[in-house]
Amino acid sequence: MIAARLAITSPANPRVKTVVRLRQRPHRDELGLMLVEGYREIRRALDNGYRPQTLYVCEELFLKGTGEPALAERCRAAGAEIVACTAPVFARMAYRERPEGLLAVGPQLRRRLEDLRLPPRALVVVAVAIEKPGNLGTILRTADAAGVHAVIVCDRCTDLHNPNVVRASTGMLFAVPVAEADTAATLDFLRRRRFAVLAATPHAAKLHTGVDLTGDVALVVGTEQYGLSDTWMQAADLRVRIPMLGQADSLNVAAATTILLFEAVRQRLAAGMVTAPPAAPDSAAGGGSARA
Repeated sequence: MIAARLAITSPANPRVKTVVRLRQRPHRDELGLMLVEGYREIRRALDNGYRPQTLYVCEELFLKGTGEPALAERCRAAGAEIVACTAPVFARMAYRERPEGLLAVGPQLRRRLEDLRLPPRALVVVAVAIEKPGNLGTILRTADAAGVHAVIVCDRCTDLHNPNVVRASTGMLFAVPVAEADTAATLDFLRRRRFAVLAATPHAAKLHTGVDLTGDVALVVGTEQYGLSDTWMQAADLRVRIPMLGQADSLNVAAATTILLFEAVRQRLAAGMVTAPPAAPDSAAGGGSARA
């Protein structure tokens, strides 16, 4: 059993109401807090130095034989207050359909462009005015898998601290350096550091496989409905298209980002800039454990 100084048994408890309000961006911004729910997300947050303030736990919802108690102790060691909850209370606070009994509350992540520390021949993603939390979270997850050095959330529409961004990123929000800025500041940042700005458009002559992605490159992706603005298209040093062989004339922004990034990975592997890790064990085949 996990030791907790406080146990909440009523969904009307003021703490429960505060956590529920954190689903809304104005309340998150007012308090400077965010929600991180689930074993995998909280573990990855801790692995990357994040320090939650409070961890709400419901042992009734823990999966048998898993590491929730040990993870709760890691949170305690990181300075978090541990608060026990009944199942109805936890269900009131949880935003997942199938809660796992772990919900952390902690400070928002705030990083400026000037805080980014980029190596030579850096690979950066600029996500401009992404509207859907799931897409932004998936871009962050893909960015981590591709070894991206930073993601710049530009002219944000979706709040970076939206719980669904955290969930869709599978906790990789904490692993990839993320900064927020507007278009003007981002373009100035990239120009001063001599980045090649790449934009994908179906009107480009070159395929995405036909340009050099081994230098300092910023892959810029735009809104789901309208794509990139004229400002970004005019600023692009590299304009490419992803070949579309069927009837569809466009891809989901997260899918397009994945294709572009892994072409960069392919080129960087071929150039000896990065090394592919060994294959995962057979037990991870087919997507691996839900706790991977």
